[in-house]
Amino acid sequence: MNVHRRNKPEVLAPAGNLRGLKTAVDYGADAVYCGGKAFGMRSAPKNLSLADFEEGARYAHERGARVYVTCNVLPRNSEVEAIREYLGQLKTTGVDALIVSDLGVMMTAREVAPELELHVSTQAGITNYGAARAFYELGAKRVVLAREMDLQAVRDIRARIPDDMDIECFVHGAMCMAFSGRCLFSNYLTGRDGNHGECAQPCRWKYSIVEEKRPGQYFPIEQTENGAYLFNSQDMNMLEHVDDLIDSGAISLKIEGRSKSAYYIAAMTNAYRTAVDRYMVARGFEDADGNELKPFHDAVIRPGDPDYDTAVQDDIARNADKAFAGVPDAEDGQAAPQVGAAHAVNIGNADDGDLSYHARSTRRKSNTAAEILPEGWHHAAVRPAEHVELPEWLKEEPYKVAHRDYSTGFYYPEHKVQQRTDRAGYFRSWLVVGEAISWTPEEGGRLTIMSRNKIEPGQEVEFLLAGQPPLAYTIPESGLRDADGAPVAAINNPAHVFSIPCPHDIPANTAIRSRTKHATLKAE
Repeated sequence: MNVHRRNKPEVLAPAGNLRGLKTAVDYGADAVYCGGKAFGMRSAPKNLSLADFEEGARYAHERGARVYVTCNVLPRNSEVEAIREYLGQLKTTGVDALIVSDLGVMMTAREVAPELELHVSTQAGITNYGAARAFYELGAKRVVLAREMDLQAVRDIRARIPDDMDIECFVHGAMCMAFSGRCLFSNYLTGRDGNHGECAQPCRWKYSIVEEKRPGQYFPIEQTENGAYLFNSQDMNMLEHVDDLIDSGAISLKIEGRSKSAYYIAAMTNAYRTAVDRYMVARGFEDADGNELKPFHDAVIRPGDPDYDTAVQDDIARNADKAFAGVPDAEDGQAAPQVGAAHAVNIGNADDGDLSYHARSTRRKSNTAAEILPEGWHHAAVRPAEHVELPEWLKEEPYKVAHRDYSTGFYYPEHKVQQRTDRAGYFRSWLVVGEAISWTPEEGGRLTIMSRNKIEPGQEVEFLLAGQPPLAYTIPESGLRDADGAPVAAINNPAHVFSIPCPHDIPANTAIRSRTKHATLKAE
């Protein structure tokens, strides 16, 4: 039986295998999303078998978490019946929900596995409340909004869809150069279909120009000796802004990364779990021990609320119709024309006066808010609240995993996501050097570990502990031993068992990390 869903902000973590699923749950995920051996949008990770789903669902449910299965490919004709059979198998594993994007798959899931929740993938490109309502009528419990949405759009959708429909938004991880990930670039260049989970990420490759009459001579598109990375998007990092996103109506905060390591899953799940817990305390929903003080509710003011017509505006509302919407003179932080609650401002050209709002808007580079807003419309507002400040150690966590340059995605139009055109790859300033196997209090405390990278006396390491700040520790000058108990000068054999003196009771599977001597930039 599925566990009762939580009516509170959900930290949704990725997993590419069973170990990743259990790691996510151990580090505080409310739910984990993962793919099976077929029909998911990531083929690089090993993904989970039906038996893995059974074990994973059982493990998650025993700890109050849920499991969602991605089935969000855009299927070909030859796959329709196979998907039907696969969905029939999934419903017996105990998983809680299916993430779908194709309408045919959605209708098949309703017929074959009606007991499973239906979540509509970001692949569906949902950008408005009309689309969300339509999917709700078709049986969807949740919509994963397009990553191109700003926070004001999230608010507007939340205000105008049923309260029992969830909004899920990405908060961390890789961005895509194509709208909602629907890209043909990889298919064209490599034959690997991005819409079937096989993307080769050619958007992150290095490109140069070849002149027709000078074959073999390559010229950088920008004047750098390394060539140019045309579509190399920044990663998303919304850790310091989870309060804005939750206040705006997102009930589920989704971390991208089903191809990532267990360490990445642990670190980012722990970070967002801690941030959400601090939000719940700061907003008065829970006490410091996690006990409920009042039912959770987002801060969006809905039509019909007593204060709906009250003039409530913040920076998000003021910036809502800026650069991304194509409003003239709204680039580079300049103010956009404001649209009041009672009327829309005509900012069209004088000779366009006879055109309708929509016809006139098509003559601009994109639909501008003031041109198409009908009378009586205004953006949904939120009830004001203080910003939830996070401790410095927590703000540093995203920089202790491999990452590209960070941005806040499209959520703040005045701070738009950018492409990094002069380099690709991931920054690494921290490395996983080991994982805890067991701890014993004997000899003042001894920790048995599985080594991953070199550990030597005097080295500063951190233990990544669930639900609390990392524990700093200096490796003692002596007492390092191999699996047979023989003394060693340093630990320098990866994937071997060693033990170190340690007075702290470190839980099994805890990641041990250390700062690198020199930050590196590597492909991953």
